[in-house]
Amino acid sequence: MPIELPPALAGYFAADAGADADALLRLFAEDAVVIDERRTYAGQDQIRAWKTGAAATYSYTAKPIVIEERDGSTIVTAHLEGDFPGSPVDLRYVFTLGAGRITRLEIAP
Repeated sequence: MPIELPPALAGYFAADAGADADALLRLFAEDAVVIDERRTYAGQDQIRAWKTGAAATYSYTAKPIVIEERDGSTIVTAHLEGDFPGSPVDLRYVFTLGAGRITRLEIAP
């Protein structure tokens, strides 16, 4: 059974699936931070570079399978499959939201 995600998070996974950097950026606050593979991307320009770099390098799908709330964050576990090293893998996406937009995202195993 599919899980129900808050609108910003559903939008994130939909934009990610379509490799649509513009749609993805509209979901992030101007001063948002993304942490992925132990690298930090701050602000819209760096987040755009992160997203377009990943989309150009790998093809993958991410299917959210679990959602939970903890300490003011929404944690989504997603099953990823694709042409990246270590595929398939389940990753945790830790989202912090403010005013309906993503202010922080940390992606980790």
